[in-house]
Amino acid sequence: MKSAILSSVLPMTVALAATAGLAGKALGAEPDKQFFRSVEGKWVGPGEIVAGKYKGTKFTCSFTGSTPDGKVGMSLDGGCRVGVFTQQMSATVQHKGRQGYKGSFMGGAAGSGLDIIGGNVVDPHKVVFTINRNQLRGVMQALVPDDNSMTVTVAVRVDEQLVPVIGMKLKRIDAVEVGSISPN
Repeated sequence: MKSAILSSVLPMTVALAATAGLAGKALGAEPDKQFFRSVEGKWVGPGEIVAGKYKGTKFTCSFTGSTPDGKVGMSLDGGCRVGVFTQQMSATVQHKGRQGYKGSFMGGAAGSGLDIIGGNVVDPHKVVFTINRNQLRGVMQALVPDDNSMTVTVAVRVDEQLVPVIGMKLKRIDAVEVGSISPN
């Protein structure tokens, strides 16, 4: 069970790092928009599996975050590297009216990833999302304390308790200012 959790969580976490913005507030809520805009741009940084069979495994990720025109949400594309191996990662989240935020990592639970089934933008700097794949249930939290850093934590439910399994610390590597419009 733990290896199934970790094999599902690493791709999810990485993709989620920027996708970390997924919530259940009214469409157009300003804190939601602010959070999603704050993850636009290029991000890199280390991560580590902190529990389970692969505890201590370190990896490095690189993502590009973007927001869809006229919609509340975001996409995150990139990959994570462990040694010489790189795993492509992608995540998408959008507000779906009364259903709240919905999205997927790595093709969702129907593919090799996870579904984002709910969540909440706590404030313009923090988001918490509910993740799901078969019996795997958990949460992902992303915190953007300033314009140039983001931490992502993924925790899974084990025996009715949330256990952190992955942590990442990302830094912005582009010169895009939060909320600016990137040239095409």
